[in-house]
Amino acid sequence: MKKKYQYKKNDEIREGEYRYIPVRYIIAVLITVLEVLTIIGIVISLCYFVPYFYIAAWITEIFCVIKIISSDDNPDYKVPWLLFVLILPIAGFMLYFLFYSRKLQKKFIRRLEELKQYEYQKQDDVHFHALRTENPVAASQAKMLTEISGSHLFTDTKQTYFALGEEMFASMLPDLKRAEQFIFMEYFIIEEGAFWNPILEILKRKAAEGVTVRVVYDDIGCMNTLPGNYAKTLRACGIDATPFSRLRGNADSEFNNRSHRKILVIDGLIGYTGGVNIADEYINETVRFGHWKDTAIRLEGVAVWELTRLFMTDYGINVKSLPTQTHALYPTAAPSRENGYLIPFGDGPHPLYDRRVGKHVIQNMLNSAVRYMYMTTPYLIIDNELCGSIEGAALRGVDVRIIVPHIPDKKLVFGITRSFYKRLMDAGVRIYEYEPGFIHAKSYIADDQYAMIGTINLDYRSLVHHFENGVWMYQCNSIKDLKADIEDTLAKSIEIKPDLQKTDLLTHLIRSVVRIFAPML
Repeated sequence: MKKKYQYKKNDEIREGEYRYIPVRYIIAVLITVLEVLTIIGIVISLCYFVPYFYIAAWITEIFCVIKIISSDDNPDYKVPWLLFVLILPIAGFMLYFLFYSRKLQKKFIRRLEELKQYEYQKQDDVHFHALRTENPVAASQAKMLTEISGSHLFTDTKQTYFALGEEMFASMLPDLKRAEQFIFMEYFIIEEGAFWNPILEILKRKAAEGVTVRVVYDDIGCMNTLPGNYAKTLRACGIDATPFSRLRGNADSEFNNRSHRKILVIDGLIGYTGGVNIADEYINETVRFGHWKDTAIRLEGVAVWELTRLFMTDYGINVKSLPTQTHALYPTAAPSRENGYLIPFGDGPHPLYDRRVGKHVIQNMLNSAVRYMYMTTPYLIIDNELCGSIEGAALRGVDVRIIVPHIPDKKLVFGITRSFYKRLMDAGVRIYEYEPGFIHAKSYIADDQYAMIGTINLDYRSLVHHFENGVWMYQCNSIKDLKADIEDTLAKSIEIKPDLQKTDLLTHLIRSVVRIFAPML
């Protein structure tokens, strides 16, 4: 197929075209569809041709309904599955058995147990004592986060905030050139172009110099941007690369548990994360949905250890042999005397994480906010619990503002996002759309004290299904930079008023129906 793209040259926007056929991914999807249809077809045939088999199917359906209702899952997730099972008696419970579970595959679980013995060790008692003395509320938030994420509380780590992907790109290149020991990169999307190509040249050169270079990219995230054998191409250049959860056409959770993480680690003491993927629209070299607004953060210090651990976990569960790990991955650093406390953390499916880490962080920030809470997200598709937390903060008098795109990347998803406006606005939440284009930033800030920057969107796929990561911060120097950037973004955005929400009956009906099944999308 032909794929068109736009690029800038001498401040002029031009259009190019290249041929790309994702053969391996098309075959995998077709195999999955065939597998699902075959299984459903066999069960339906047995119901018709085997005496009393339909009774077994009926009992199975009752079992599925009871199991869904009695599960600990969020009710918002239960409802669409109940509808599926009840409306489609046979196909519904077969799809339930195939796709309901969000747990990792057993092969991943076995490798996780092996990797745990190599994790870094850190005592947090001194830092927690100091934080409790300074602010007991902040200490309780930090304690909760370390408990549910398995991370640690850090200080003495310098932060640099980037208000645009272009700024992050300009900082990454010289850091990569200075790498001496190792470079680890993990991104949901990597695409050849003005962003990735200069990075790739540095990675090749560093690999030739003896620097360990490892790259992980999500197989589905890159299905439309990279050839199916791209890891082999990188390995030929001396780069140890692997796709995350290679798509093989299995009718299971491989479509759900994707790595949405964005992590760059250099020599264990410099790390980058945020919303920026390695593709040209993220640095506005190509124009797809107007101006692309994103954010990122650079860490320098021992807090980078956690980014290293997250990378090694994701890398380790996707390669054939257990990777060798040494203390050199977690080097010590001289104290930077930087203000504030940080917790880099990960989020993901069971059993790696027993609770929804990102959701808890956002809810805690909302519940403790006194003056304001500002959030930026490309999607606003939330469950009733999180919606209630946002409403509750606004009803307490907190100035809650949410910035979403004005030019959407997915029109159907954008319609669901807009369906939440009225409920939130009725509670006093102020909603803005970023008029210049698409805001992809996942930034959260409260009362000039707390902030979280990372990969976590306000949607089910991000809050429930994906592997994600973020950085929670308290009284860090970079928080004032984030605040200034959000205020600048608000000034460029359209505040949504009641008269802008009016829709026709058909649009309202479509949004309502799709919203029911949003947790499954």
